Amino acid sequence: MSSTESPSAPAASVLPRVAPVRVGEGERLRSVGLPGVTLSVRSRHPAREGLPPALYVHGLGGSSQNWSALMRELDGVVDSEAVDLPGFGDSPPPDDGNYSVTGHARAIIRYLDAAERGPVHLFGNSLGGAVATRVSAVRPDLVRTLTLVSPALPELRVQRTAVPTALLGVPGVAVLFTRLTKEWTAEQRVRGVLGLCYGDPGRVSPEAFQQAVEELERRLQLPYFWDAMARSARGVVNAYTLGGQHGLWRQAERVLAPTLLIYGGRDQLVGFRMAGKAARSFPDSRLLSLPEAGHVAMMEYPEVVSGAFRELLAEMGEFGGVGESGGAGPSRGVGESASASAGPSGGADVAAPGAGSATAAGGDVAATSAGS
Repeated sequence: MSSTESPSAPAASVLPRVAPVRVGEGERLRSVGLPGVTLSVRSRHPAREGLPPALYVHGLGGSSQNWSALMRELDGVVDSEAVDLPGFGDSPPPDDGNYSVTGHARAIIRYLDAAERGPVHLFGNSLGGAVATRVSAVRPDLVRTLTLVSPALPELRVQRTAVPTALLGVPGVAVLFTRLTKEWTAEQRVRGVLGLCYGDPGRVSPEAFQQAVEELERRLQLPYFWDAMARSARGVVNAYTLGGQHGLWRQAERVLAPTLLIYGGRDQLVGFRMAGKAARSFPDSRLLSLPEAGHVAMMEYPEVVSGAFRELLAEMGEFGGVGESGGAGPSRGVGESASASAGPSGGADVAAPGAGSATAAGGDVAATSAGS
């Protein structure tokens, strides 16, 4: 079954009632109807008028909550919005059941065209990084800068710890997995995902852990959850096999926007070794290496990621550079690597991203590796 076939889940109009999605302090959540898709958009009230717009795209199994900590760090710098991709967070499945990277990119483009917010500072993590890369390549007019955190770009040698996520895209595996793990508790699943996504999961507060468990329980009540996970995972695998002008690395070479690349040394899903290739592929790139970070550096190290982004703006001569609130990262030239070693930002909201189903910590995560 391809990722472009009609979804097997019920239409959004007949979905069961579930608990509301958590909305953090200073945030609001709204639903935006577009041709063929309805998107849930999380935003913060801008600190003042006239700030440049920013849009954040989460990874497989994640949600807009994955960006809450970074959005707070960038208050006063950009006008932040984070989108729930179709079938994730609070967004219902797409009408055509297309969960491919191209399908997700099309949803982002439709939103930006309808909102007339472009060009935006575009952020993407993991699957969202692949989506953001494609958007930047095919619609450069919509992208002011590009920031990629552990982007899911093709690897010849996938890490062993990432194999279960890739296998989720094999037809029938998601159904088999739900049967084999039906006795797993939400706490077990969340603990497993934290171990997979974070460089140091011990930094997550008890309150944040409980919020993640509650979000997982909410997401598991959605009849389309596993379908969205499986088809999106299949979409990533399919994107890895594309060649020619549609290949993600070829599209990376076409990106015109200044690009900030962020890779974690303890990432178990996207190989740290890919950082050099990425820095060489994106024409106007800067590389930030975080040795202690895992797959979701924007959640573990939001202040460092914010600082690096502010420095990018300062380099471009735009507002929000060094000297504003929040530290800036070390200076880097195009393609150069720098290491930062700040500790994670503690507090309840660090792991409140609310990724569901064994994806409580967000990022490109499948429940297949949870439960340890």
